Amino acid sequence: MFQNLTDRLGQTLKNISGKGRLTDDNIKDTLREVRMALLEADVALSVVKDFIEKVKTRALGIEVSKSLKPGQMFIKVVQDELENVLGDGSQGLNLAATPPAVIMLAGLQGAGKTTSVGKLSKYLTEREKKKVLVVSADVYRPAAIKQLQTLSEEVGVECFPSNMMQKPVDIVKAAIKHAKMQFFDVLIVDTAGRLAVDEKMMDEIKQLHAAVNPVETLFVVDAMTGQDAANTAKAFNETLPLTGVILTKADGDARGGAALSVKQITGKPIKFLGMGEKLDALEPFHPQRIASRILGMGDVLSLIEDVERKVDKDAAARVAKKIQTGKGFNLQDFKEQLAQMRSMGGMASLMDKMPGMGGMSAKVKDQANDKQFIQMEAIINSMTPGERDRPDVIKGSRKRRIAAGSGTQIQDVNRLLKQFMQMQKMMKKMGGGKMKNMMRGMGGMMGGGGMPGAGGMSGGGMPSGMKLPPGMGNFGRKK
Repeated sequence: MFQNLTDRLGQTLKNISGKGRLTDDNIKDTLREVRMALLEADVALSVVKDFIEKVKTRALGIEVSKSLKPGQMFIKVVQDELENVLGDGSQGLNLAATPPAVIMLAGLQGAGKTTSVGKLSKYLTEREKKKVLVVSADVYRPAAIKQLQTLSEEVGVECFPSNMMQKPVDIVKAAIKHAKMQFFDVLIVDTAGRLAVDEKMMDEIKQLHAAVNPVETLFVVDAMTGQDAANTAKAFNETLPLTGVILTKADGDARGGAALSVKQITGKPIKFLGMGEKLDALEPFHPQRIASRILGMGDVLSLIEDVERKVDKDAAARVAKKIQTGKGFNLQDFKEQLAQMRSMGGMASLMDKMPGMGGMSAKVKDQANDKQFIQMEAIINSMTPGERDRPDVIKGSRKRRIAAGSGTQIQDVNRLLKQFMQMQKMMKKMGGGKMKNMMRGMGGMMGGGGMPGAGGMSGGGMPSGMKLPPGMGNFGRKK
């Protein structure tokens, strides 16, 4: 998300960061570029105008910090104003109500409401330790009820039964009664959507809202619709007392116009970002962290939270011990590292959150995509336990069997094995404490078309307990 905006702003702000002083001319030129970057990101024109005016006013009357150069201070102003546009701090769900706290999701058809109900129920169950009940009040789309039942089974929460012959108000009232009797903490209501905003839809959802009086009314909108998302949210907000927004498909939106427009146009905060198809791909929205990501400064706090929540601590400790001793690191360990990295959103997500890596993502996209890591896992999965432990026994006939079993070519198997040999050499250097030799070895592996910067990420750049697979930089290189 925000890749295009990050690239444009990164270059623009880099040009002014070294300026000894700010003048009308260099600020004017920079703001012109910032304006174009925001418009290309499909940010609403009214939001762009207001943003540029505020940055200009603050920059020209700037109170320069003694610890920052004027150019750096300008970047700080841009970051502050980005945070203001995105919202006033992270705003979680307000569940302070007599159980069950009712959460209603509204939005257009295809925005991802039903999937968001599943993601939100998983989020509340696992992170907030709530007992959650879900119910579908979408009586117009038969598949919606079935879809929610399937999602609830995957997540492990109860789905209150409903059918197309019932009225939405009756369905939700019955669900609330059941939730009270069974001591549920939260009831999440999935409502019907339409292809466009219409009077019938608005009247129905207005009546439903009045009947159940939810503590949270969240508007679900597709981030990839750009500033149209903000305009649709505004239309819903005029009918319903919205409390917040869930921005779905944010991982597929390289522009970010919706995120930068919704808050200012509707006055309602973005509370969650849908960052993928998996049911755990729902992130709380933190304006400060997102602003930092947009400016290519990374998001270390979110990265640490991902590590704490998703990384197997025991497995990480075992691998760390092998790396420290320089002994025993095998292809099974390598495979586990790849799996852990993919559980955190893959390479692109990791680089997006690492300081200084924002501008690099586009350059390494072709070499650092998750398809290559999936291929690596497939090759290792086609090996026997003995071959994973002692890859030196893998010769001609074994290579042919592994390639056939993984749907790859023998060249791919050779490339992986060659990389692994390089990795083992590096492990021995690390185990011996010869850091200079290790860095020199890593530099050799990264050279000549390998993935720039991956070596540096492999160790110290990551939070404790999580390491990117060493030596992966050369994967995908054609010999």
